[in-house]
Amino acid sequence: MNSLFAAHTAEHILNAVMQRDFGTGRSIEAHFGTKKSKCDYVVDHPLSDDDLRKIEAAVNTEIGANHPVTTFEILREEADANYDMGKVPDSAQTIRIVQIGDLDVIPCAGEHVQHTAQIGRFVIRSADMKDERTVRIRFSLKQ
Repeated sequence: MNSLFAAHTAEHILNAVMQRDFGTGRSIEAHFGTKKSKCDYVVDHPLSDDDLRKIEAAVNTEIGANHPVTTFEILREEADANYDMGKVPDSAQTIRIVQIGDLDVIPCAGEHVQHTAQIGRFVIRSADMKDERTVRIRFSLKQ
């Protein structure tokens, strides 16, 4: 299993948890690495240690649910009507959609694992406020 594929899939799950449980949008910036990764989110308050424990537990619960990770392609017009197209280039006319069970469905050109249980354990390494509205969450994956 490619660790970058796992980190990218974990980012999708983290995005879904952040949106569902904290009302954020998707990450505004993300970087995936083999040892650690990071995602930035716009928040209305700094996250507490308790918030971080809840995020970590929720992400690990979703990983453990062993959601299938599938892809399909649709035309731009359908994608514009149904999905957040903020990170998709205007020139793209055939849009690849990545679906993680019932948890997350989003346009994405990246590579992913086939099932979430292949990700391993999600660990938040640190979180800090980049500015008064942006939190950076750094995470790693343990096998």
